[in-house]
Amino acid sequence: MEAIDWIKEVAKRKEELIQDTQNLLRIKSVLDEENATSDAPLGPGVKEALSYMLELGEKDGFKAKNVENVAGHLEFGEGEELVGILCHVDVVPGGDGWTSDPYGAEIRDGKIFARGAIDDKGPTMAAYYAMKIVKELDLPLKKRVRMIIGTDEESDWRCVDTYFKYEEMPSMGFAPDADFPIIYAEKGISDFDIVQSFEDDANHGDVAKIEVTRFTSGRRYNMVPDFAKAGLFVRDQQTEVIQRFDEFRKQRKLEGKCHVDKGELIIELEGVSAHGMEPEKGVNAGLLLAEFLSQLKTDPKAQHFFSFVTRYLSKESRGQELGIAYSDDITGDLTINVGKLSYTQEHGGQLGINLRYPVTDDMDEKKDQLELLLKKEGFKIENFSDSKPHHVDEKDLLVQKLKKVYEEQTGEKAELLSIGGGTYARSLKSGVAFGPLFPGRPDVAHQKDEYIIIDDLLKATAIYAQAIYELASD
Repeated sequence: MEAIDWIKEVAKRKEELIQDTQNLLRIKSVLDEENATSDAPLGPGVKEALSYMLELGEKDGFKAKNVENVAGHLEFGEGEELVGILCHVDVVPGGDGWTSDPYGAEIRDGKIFARGAIDDKGPTMAAYYAMKIVKELDLPLKKRVRMIIGTDEESDWRCVDTYFKYEEMPSMGFAPDADFPIIYAEKGISDFDIVQSFEDDANHGDVAKIEVTRFTSGRRYNMVPDFAKAGLFVRDQQTEVIQRFDEFRKQRKLEGKCHVDKGELIIELEGVSAHGMEPEKGVNAGLLLAEFLSQLKTDPKAQHFFSFVTRYLSKESRGQELGIAYSDDITGDLTINVGKLSYTQEHGGQLGINLRYPVTDDMDEKKDQLELLLKKEGFKIENFSDSKPHHVDEKDLLVQKLKKVYEEQTGEKAELLSIGGGTYARSLKSGVAFGPLFPGRPDVAHQKDEYIIIDDLLKATAIYAQAIYELASD
């Protein structure tokens, strides 16, 4: 058979691909359980994005299936074996500070700007068009190809958990949700809350001159909080507290402000958002405001909470202060992101932790160590969840095929990578993350002004098309 010019095939469909990508990006598919219904259990926006992909697939002749309104698939080809392409259409919240509407999908400087552009709606559409190209060329396949579409990847993975209760597990596959060339190892990911446990503090003597009435920062375990807000009731020292905050803010080169509302001093601090797998790339507004509050003589319950946060979590993200640091040669360091922070006088303090640990580490042992320390400090673990590490041998057929495709399409060596992020690839025994971010490109996932470069979108589509053909025709 004559060699296929995959880039040329993508170019024929360029405008259509860009338009469909923009249409998908304009759907605000953020988890919204407050407005959930029986046919939209994760919220109307998430359901709309899933329906968009399924309807697009049906229109183009794929076999489409909705699975419990939280996942779905598009399939073509024949054969007993199944090749999976695992994508997701949910996104993290837009956040603040965008140049344009996070859901506007505006094109500037050869880039599409929108929440989800690189994670994971742009790559999903690239993989979809790759399937479409292979299907429209009517190439001979020996396996079925199925795009599995999730809607809860950014939160609790209820989509894939539900999907695989009812549907077939692919024998191999890839997730277009990370970096090129090939990610063959992913850290384990554990989410949990560290909750302050306290006794009645009525016996602490005089009423404190500064009471923390409320404190909140962060929306997701897997995002570095870019904003924090606290409310204080200050007796006699309001001007001094404001001055100290201004000094703290200027010293750390941070943006923030104070104002008084009905007798309550409101303090706000801005940080820089980033993905929770690399917390040092962001500026955690919650940890910084907690550090400032720990320097004040507040009520005992608040003092205990903010001092704990500052001592154990504000200085580094590798778990050294907590005594759980670990590293290996495959996936590097254990990392900790404090994605959610809150405090009220009634309930005390709570931290939402996103812990990512190397493939050779033991999370059960880590949890035991952490619980011992927390008990001594007056805290406990709640709402614990754990997704085990994932590692595919480099000699695996899937890895070898994808290496061949990447090298032929780019002319560059396909190095094997490991990441702290978790992709749907870990759902498969033989599954890897494969693009869309090319080497040297900045990772703007979960950040303001997230974008995908249009040329990279097209290039990734060509790579995915050849990969699908190679995997399904063998």
